[in-house]
Formats: sequence, structure tokens, C-alpha cells
Amino acid sequence: MKFDIITIFPTFFDSFKSEALIARAIKKKIIKITPHNLRKYTSDNHQSVDGRPYGGGAGMVMLVEPIMKAVKKIRKPKKSRVILFSAKGKKFTQATAKKWSKLDQLVFICGRYEGIDDRVAEHIADEEISIGDYVLFGGEVPAMVVMEAVTRNIPGAVGKEESVLNESFVGGLLEHPHYTRPEAIKINGKNRKVPKVLLSGNHKLINEWRKANSKPVQ
Repeated sequence: MKFDIITIFPTFFDSFKSEALIARAIKKKIIKITPHNLRKYTSDNHQSVDGRPYGGGAGMVMLVEPIMKAVKKIRKPKKSRVILFSAKGKKFTQATAKKWSKLDQLVFICGRYEGIDDRVAEHIADEEISIGDYVLFGGEVPAMVVMEAVTRNIPGAVGKEESVLNESFVGGLLEHPHYTRPEAIKINGKNRKVPKVLLSGNHKLINEWRKANSKPVQ
């Protein structure tokens, strides 16, 4: 899977690429993450990526032309999608992450400033996506969220595949509570214990308890 990110802050992803399971997936060549500096696709001496909004208003709006050039240059495989992050986009879900994990390439357009000329959403991006009902400074954090969620669904990216098969949102349920050592610990003056059933060794009862304590997705 190739993740290509169109951004004016390409170094934003340096630590993300070099840590934990993402770094391991890159090393194993399961994924490849390439940030692309949008300013390299500009045509003026100032490398302008934004302009004043028609009709007036606060802030600056990102230009169509550099984004159009970048997408045209970067998008390669047939099994690819161009994703624009937007507060008015469709909500990103686990089902979407699983579907996208079967693609060969995802191209992310990361906006900044007041927004992006809407012709990008209408004619260049395949989908507008939101990761939640709130506003961020730009699309870089959403890009990292989506890359991590998608990568978890690619075979070989997670050491124990069982952890992916049984995690939250699978089968319409949120995952059951987890406990580990010690069996009992004092918290705020009270002794808090692990549920006895988890110490029983009875896998049938444990599975029943886990199912009963898995809440449905709202």
C-alpha cells in the first residue's frame, strides 16, 4: 500500500514514520509513506498555495492549480483513491478503513488556512472525509489517523492477527474490558479486583462474559 500525502508541511510526518508498528510495516515493505511538498507544484516565484476568497471573508483559500498538478503527478495505480479531508466530508469509520486496505494507493490532500477551493472536492478528489465533528488546523493529523487505521487492516502489519479480528467495531460491537496483573490493587482507598471469571480458566465462561460485556456500536 502506498500512502501519498499532499501537504505544505511534509516534515510533519517524520516521527510518525519512524515509530512503532508503522515503522515496522514500512521496514517490512507492507506500506510506503511519501509526503509531497505542495509548494513544489506552484508556478510563481513565491510558491503561493493560497489566495483571497472571492466574495470576501476571513482567511485565505488554497488554490486549485497546485493541487491539481500534484494529484496528476502522484496518482499512479488503478486501485487508488484521492481523499480530501474536510469538516463537511463523510465520517471515517472502521468499515472504510477495511475497504481502503485492499487498495494499492491512497492520495491524501491536506488543507490549511480557511479551506480549499471547492472545485478540488467537486472535480479532483474521489471522496471528502471527516474524522469527527470538530475543526483542526489542517489535514495532516487526519491523514495520520487514516493511515494507522488502514494499515492495521493490511495482512502482516499487526503481529497477532487475532487482535485485529476481535477488536472494537468488528461485528458491530465495541471490544470487551481488558485486565492484567495484579489481580487486586487499591485505588482511591478501595480494593479493585479483576472479575473472577477471567481467573477461572474456563474459556466458555470467559467468552460468554466477554460477549456480554461488549457494547454495541452507537
